[in-house]
Amino acid sequence: MSPAASRDLPVVIAIDGPAASGKSSTAHWVASVLGFRHVDSGALYRAATAAALRRGVLPSAWTEDVVLEAAATVSLSPRATSFAPCIDGGDVEAEIRGAEVTRHVSRVAQMARVRAWVNGLVREAATRHDIVVDGRDMGTTVFPDATLKVFLIADPWERARRRLTQHIGRRPTDAEIAEETDRLVQRDAQDATQTVQAKDAVLIDTTYLTQPEQVERIVALAKAVTQRGSETSSVDDHTV
Repeated sequence: MSPAASRDLPVVIAIDGPAASGKSSTAHWVASVLGFRHVDSGALYRAATAAALRRGVLPSAWTEDVVLEAAATVSLSPRATSFAPCIDGGDVEAEIRGAEVTRHVSRVAQMARVRAWVNGLVREAATRHDIVVDGRDMGTTVFPDATLKVFLIADPWERARRRLTQHIGRRPTDAEIAEETDRLVQRDAQDATQTVQAKDAVLIDTTYLTQPEQVERIVALAKAVTQRGSETSSVDDHTV
């Protein structure tokens, strides 16, 4: 039975942090352990970007209207432990992780109406399911009343090393890590206004943590918070 089984409302665990801080993979793992569904808000921005690229309009000419018109073809499809973004009903996981999408997604994510569209889809998912959602402002803008808020950080060099190892499937050289670190620092600057730690978020520095250790900490926090909530509800139910 999930930790939220006795609660009236779905549980929302919001995990925020900068690019390549391990939010998405950790969130997916946490959701699997808890029996929740993972919502990757970043994948929705990527899907909107991929949909816009399919239209053949030069990215330099993109407006919010252009991107939102393309995003109308994007939907969230429930999976066993997650939601997958689709374009025209088709799986697009490989497409949205491509270099061209990565090159333009940060600009798309800064469009206010696109952000509102993404946030609406994420909130809708949370009305029906216990979720673990990751992004940059999930605990501040999207779910200010989330059951648990976590903010992941890590040293830029370590974030770059992890990202390269995942993408190229081998140990990267120092020169490769340095180049990727520069890209991440630039991305951090671009995303600074969206990447905000909620005041009541638990800060976890993952620089020296393995991913299983990160998952273990967040799962323990989630179980503690939901247990306290269940006990409070039980007391309230028996109050005359």
